[in-house]
Amino acid sequence: MDFGIFNLMGYRTRGTTTREVLEDAAALTRLADDGGIAISWFAEHHFSNYGICPSPLTMAAYCAPQTKRIKLATGIVVLPLYSPVRLAAEIAMVDTLSRGRLIVGIGTGYQPYEFERFGADLAGSKDTFEQYMHVLEKGLTEEFVEHDGLGLPATHIAARTHDGKLPEFWVAGHAPQVHRYAAERGYPMIVNGRFYSIPEVAAQRPMLEGVLRNAGRDPRELKWGVLRYCCVTDDPAEALEYAENARWQLRVASSLRRREEVQAGTMMLGDSPFPQEQTLEQIVGSQMIGNVETCIQRGVEEIRRTGVNHISLYFQLGDYPHKKAMRSLERFIGEVIPGIEKELGPLSAYPPANWQPLPEDRPQSLNSAAA
Repeated sequence: MDFGIFNLMGYRTRGTTTREVLEDAAALTRLADDGGIAISWFAEHHFSNYGICPSPLTMAAYCAPQTKRIKLATGIVVLPLYSPVRLAAEIAMVDTLSRGRLIVGIGTGYQPYEFERFGADLAGSKDTFEQYMHVLEKGLTEEFVEHDGLGLPATHIAARTHDGKLPEFWVAGHAPQVHRYAAERGYPMIVNGRFYSIPEVAAQRPMLEGVLRNAGRDPRELKWGVLRYCCVTDDPAEALEYAENARWQLRVASSLRRREEVQAGTMMLGDSPFPQEQTLEQIVGSQMIGNVETCIQRGVEEIRRTGVNHISLYFQLGDYPHKKAMRSLERFIGEVIPGIEKELGPLSAYPPANWQPLPEDRPQSLNSAAA
């Protein structure tokens, strides 16, 4: 089991520069690398301040020479918006530049606002996903790839990966068709935990295990990750400040998904509550938000209840200041992770082969979490 950081790279204040946003993400990635964090994810979004990075592969290439060990992940490549042969070549190039540290997080996308501006078909994105994945898998591992359905003649991808093998692919999203594809090939799956409670996140595991079982695979092979929120602070007011920015982010995402976005000039607003929206206090109470002991306890409980292999954390969102995000990540690395490992043992050995979920009715405390 390991941790990652998730860089959405959006902003709320008009006039924020592209350089500021991208350099903030790069600085968080360097700090994560120095602190032993496993993965830095870079989001892909288009045409709005919700997320300004259109090319997570470019961010991975930019951060590769600034880092040494951390894996650099696309979070996610919106596959139907690409030419698959061009994407295959760019994946190979970035994997080589990073000396094999690239993770290709890939999915179908969800924002009608983005798809219509590319002239792409969101309704058919799941079928497009499977066709394009065939091109990526064959193009990156074999000398030639062709696809009659796409009108692609035998084509050699000249750029090759670092070791000549397929990079590590993670499949993102909640669509059953996409989950089935990932299960059949043994690709890890990553889902968005939003503001769900820990039991609600844990409830996703049996569903994913069922996907593997239906694909003829051993459900014990499941490898999965989840996106969550984190702010390590002793100041309750700062915790609420972070939660308000996290809520803004989810409000904008929800409005874009439902095609109810509100735009003022060039800015997407996050003023409208989404269905069944939580209060700020509820958000703080469900995430790794608060002092060190609170973050340790919630981290231990989530790991114990879910058996998740990877948790990727948002540290900087909206207008939450970069300096505070850096300080929060420093404390997470230096205080929270050691506290979690004190309870669970080395995370590199977790979950154990005999892992069983912590029952919901069992009292959760730091003293009982490792039992």
